[in-house]
Amino acid sequence: MMKTQQRPLILLISGAVTVLFGLSLIAGGAWLLALGGSWYYLLAGIGIAATGLLVIARRAEAYWVYAAVVLGTLAWAIFEIGFDWWPLVPRGDLVFIIGLYLLMPWIARHLRRPVRGVTEADVVVSPSAIDVPETLPKRNWRGTGLPLTISLLLAAVVGIVAMLLQHDNLAGTLTSSVQLAAGDSSDIAPSHIAEAGNDWRAYGGSEAGDRYSSLTQITPDNVGKLKVAWTYHTKDIRGPNDPIESTYELTPLKVGDSLYLCTPHDQVIALDAETGAEQWKYDPQMKEVQALQHLTCRGVSYHDSGASGAPGDCGKRIFLPTADARLIALDAGTGEPCEGFGDHGQVNLWLGMPKLQPGFYYSTSAPAITRNLVIIAGNVTDNASTYEPSGVVRAYDVNTGALVWNWDSGNPDDTAPLAPGKTYTPNSPNSWSTASVDEILGMIYLPMGNAPPDQWGAKRTPNTEKFSAAIVALDLATGKVRWVYQTVHHDLWDMDVGSQPSLVDLDMPSGRVPALVAPTKAGDLYVLDRRTGQPVIPAPEQPVPQGAAQGDHTAPTQPFSLLSFKPAPLTERDMWGVTPFDQLACRIAFQRLRYEGMFTPPSVQGSLVYPGNLGGFDWGGIAVDPERQIAFANPDYMAFVSRLIPQSADLPADFEAKINRENVGASPNFGVPFKADLHPFLSVIGLPCQSPPWGYVAGVDLKTGQIVYQHKNGTVRDSSPVPFPFKMGVPTLGGPIMTAGGVAFMSGTLDYYIRAYDVATGTQLWEDRLPAGGQATPMTYMSAKSGRQFLIVVAGGHGSLPTKPGDSIIAYALPK
Repeated sequence: MMKTQQRPLILLISGAVTVLFGLSLIAGGAWLLALGGSWYYLLAGIGIAATGLLVIARRAEAYWVYAAVVLGTLAWAIFEIGFDWWPLVPRGDLVFIIGLYLLMPWIARHLRRPVRGVTEADVVVSPSAIDVPETLPKRNWRGTGLPLTISLLLAAVVGIVAMLLQHDNLAGTLTSSVQLAAGDSSDIAPSHIAEAGNDWRAYGGSEAGDRYSSLTQITPDNVGKLKVAWTYHTKDIRGPNDPIESTYELTPLKVGDSLYLCTPHDQVIALDAETGAEQWKYDPQMKEVQALQHLTCRGVSYHDSGASGAPGDCGKRIFLPTADARLIALDAGTGEPCEGFGDHGQVNLWLGMPKLQPGFYYSTSAPAITRNLVIIAGNVTDNASTYEPSGVVRAYDVNTGALVWNWDSGNPDDTAPLAPGKTYTPNSPNSWSTASVDEILGMIYLPMGNAPPDQWGAKRTPNTEKFSAAIVALDLATGKVRWVYQTVHHDLWDMDVGSQPSLVDLDMPSGRVPALVAPTKAGDLYVLDRRTGQPVIPAPEQPVPQGAAQGDHTAPTQPFSLLSFKPAPLTERDMWGVTPFDQLACRIAFQRLRYEGMFTPPSVQGSLVYPGNLGGFDWGGIAVDPERQIAFANPDYMAFVSRLIPQSADLPADFEAKINRENVGASPNFGVPFKADLHPFLSVIGLPCQSPPWGYVAGVDLKTGQIVYQHKNGTVRDSSPVPFPFKMGVPTLGGPIMTAGGVAFMSGTLDYYIRAYDVATGTQLWEDRLPAGGQATPMTYMSAKSGRQFLIVVAGGHGSLPTKPGDSIIAYALPK
């Protein structure tokens, strides 16, 4: 008899790799179990390691053991998440692939079952070939893979069923007609600003901020025929010395035959609305400021005084906010500064600030415009120190630039123009986003941010506590507070109100109500009577987690609107990955964080914030149809981690010089006892730790307060290591618009597309590939020259997401 053939190298390597795979799961699974997590990984690791050892020993029992691993994995996965494809993938992909590999002939033919009466010494090796299996009876190796084969076939069937089933979608249809309530109070005239008509005269279409157009040329039937009509390149590209968060969040204006836009470096450009040809360009020669936190321009504002429009008269003017804190008025026809406005066409917004800190205060959003006022707020650097510029809101005479009133939330009752030599309250809550205006009711509606820092608030003043993360209505004539509605009490989560409120008159059972719809980062839609600030749709207070960081406190309750996109609380089973390894790492990370649901306070341990500080809803807002009284929305669901890092609570004398946000790695928060590290909850390979979808489109009936449909939106083509266009639902930064033609448009997803949707059902109707990230809100208008409806989208990218930068202004239209 000859000796047994030496174990093939492929068998040794395959078995050793399988053992290592199992040992890794055993180690991670034991850690997870010690944290109170799932037992699966430990048991699966034991089974996989045992399989590898049996493969090395050339025992066919490896197939039985591994079949048990496959069936156990399948049962556990279905128990945890059911037949949902994307959450199933990381639970079983490697397990399935390894099972297939073990069935390959170069493994299977070397595995043996013990045979009665036959010992290893009796095995004969064929002398005629090196790579020929032992001459055991055929029944000793054929069929040994049947248990594993059956288990893999069952797993494949489950996978196919999961791929075919629809998950994470709510189907429904919005009504196509307006049904007035029986008790309609027709004596209350509609008080929202008229829609944009053929133009797009304000950032939100109109000062009502509804992002709605009454144009009907583009419909669900013909939107698929849209083609690029022209493209304009601004040549303003992100530079090496620009801040990380250099973005192009622009929504242009269209008035008459001209399109007006700004660039990240605050250049203003006028284009021919029909052809895209440049009419004029203005460069404010913005001073280079290294301390800028953001570099963006969301838009400019337009005012028509009804004057003659003669050269130098500036009867029609464009207002530009700059990143070096100026408000500039330009002649809409020529682009020349309006000499009669302020100091040769500009107002210095640093006047009255408690301390000049270049780069720490400026306006990134378009000013609000009324008949005789231009009203501007500003962005204050987040989370740098407790001594920042003021969040004051100021109203200037639209023609002369003279200060008419100022509302300082640190001194809210004194709105008379600041006297010479006096200063505004430092570090007061600011309004960095876009306001809405109702001139009939005589109010401006401000979405309010917080006073820095966000994550620790023990030193906040009573006025800070009152006005932070709130909607504040001011009297247009005087700047006095008319009402305040706070969306988050004692905000420790950076849940400032970033969306422009949308004004709409709703026909409710009690009659017509002039309403305001305010989307928030927490996912709520607060529907308020804009005369009084009282909820039209209830928002009862509910208890929330307690236990703030040392020295701080939390509010015992928070308002929860009954019209809400708030997600269900996360659990360990919601953790995700592309393999069992990164999913296991996310599960361990989840168990190590503090998380008791929404509004879990920040902690030194690290707390999970869900939704994170990008929303929910951020500055893009929602689109509202004032006729059908419906909304088209794009809720996001991304978890963030908020970790406090102890430090000295003293405010260094040279704190401004020490602030370098690109190198600190955490918000410095000078003046409080904690730095703050706030970042997305990502896996070790940079993917979200929570299961998709992460972004949707949705339709809302505002009269009933019902979410009628919700569909996952966007692909991972431009944000995954491999550019597969899987439609998993991705976050959006930028808002939608809606038209009377029954079509909604949106471009802000992380993949580079402009898309059209059927407003009635949310069904995607059309898409076109963009050359860069489209993190902006589109707009639409009618050209008088050709009678065609144009759709404009800006593809300039976003530095902190990050998406590809660009400088494209792209116009779409139906064929002539």
